Amino acid sequence: MNFQSTYAFAKHCDDQDSLKEYRSKFNFPQKDSKPFIYFCGNSLGLQPKVVGEAVNDELAKWSSLGIEGYFDDANPWVDYNDDLSGIMAKVVGAKSKEVVVMNTLTVNLHFLMVSFFTPTADRFKILIESDAFPSDRYVVESQLKFHGYDPKDAMVIVGPREGEDCLRLEDINSRIKELGDQLALVLIGNPNYYTGQVHDMKSIAKTAHDHGAKVGFDCAHGAGNIPLDLHDANVDFAVWCTYKYLNSGPGSIAGSFIHERHLQNHELPKFTGWWGHHRDTRFGMRDEFEPAPGALSWQVSCPPILALTGVKASLQIFEEVGIETLRSKSLKLTGYLEYLLMEINDDRIRIITPKKPSSRGCQLSIKVANATKKLFDNLIANGVIVDWREPDVIRVAPAPLYNTFDEVFRFVEILKAQLYCS
Repeated sequence: MNFQSTYAFAKHCDDQDSLKEYRSKFNFPQKDSKPFIYFCGNSLGLQPKVVGEAVNDELAKWSSLGIEGYFDDANPWVDYNDDLSGIMAKVVGAKSKEVVVMNTLTVNLHFLMVSFFTPTADRFKILIESDAFPSDRYVVESQLKFHGYDPKDAMVIVGPREGEDCLRLEDINSRIKELGDQLALVLIGNPNYYTGQVHDMKSIAKTAHDHGAKVGFDCAHGAGNIPLDLHDANVDFAVWCTYKYLNSGPGSIAGSFIHERHLQNHELPKFTGWWGHHRDTRFGMRDEFEPAPGALSWQVSCPPILALTGVKASLQIFEEVGIETLRSKSLKLTGYLEYLLMEINDDRIRIITPKKPSSRGCQLSIKVANATKKLFDNLIANGVIVDWREPDVIRVAPAPLYNTFDEVFRFVEILKAQLYCS
């Protein structure tokens, strides 16, 4: 696409946008009775208007049916999680039986590490990336300590080369090979929350499997952002939240993926609970644990229906649009943002997100030399919500479901004004 640095060009792109009608399906924060330019879906997605109606429907059901809402309704609560698995699977590129919507992100990571981090005297190390999201690092450290290992020895960090911002695939794979028989698990965020870098999951998984290790990915910044193709990538497990690009509400219920090759392995360790019991015999109450089919057996607790309602309502939009269509627009929006930032021609600006479109999602992470958080505060004061990450990065994420080329153009104009007045 040949970009132009004019408002007329941005307006033309919006006029031609096949997804333009979806913007009206979301509620935007307001400043002076005008919508903010909201480029923060990588932290918290906007509220779909349909969510309020959907939650009210479930409240009405609770009011009128009480406990019978679990069974005596066209949309019984007892099947709520099961129904969500199929819709979510399309978003993350998986089979329905490989996906379960449950718990929250970090809880799910702990749960799946129970199953996939089973260290031995020789094989006990975990490889993570530098600038992993803090929760990932905390989980790894605590899991290692729980198993009696010192994270200083057992947690191996792979980082960018000196003078570079992003990891190289060959360096990740090389580190896996070096660790060899000592490596138990590879755990990487995809995309990385800080730089926005997208990793080649299939290559990493193959290298790790060739050397006897398990592989998991934290896809909190990937679900609803990029086609993940989790099944074909052949990863052992993945986790993600639903409140970022999936727009399900603050702190909402998360998702988990377990590859089908593990689903019939009943020797695989896992924490179990009532809701992971097979649906047909769950209410027998005195039966021995009989795992539900597929990933559903990783559930432990009765699902929070009101929270799941936000997930389901938002996912119906994704099912209607399709992740490939979203990705197509996302590439253009982010490409346009990159083009306009480079057109500023200011040496203070550096984009640390990979330039290659296939190696990034919606997000561009921008470093501005000698800038402080005051620049971020000034953007908000001028009607732009982006995200500041210490020590000096502004994360900008135009989401294709509700953001426009016009907003990208106006954001860069506001940024230029703040750069030149600071």
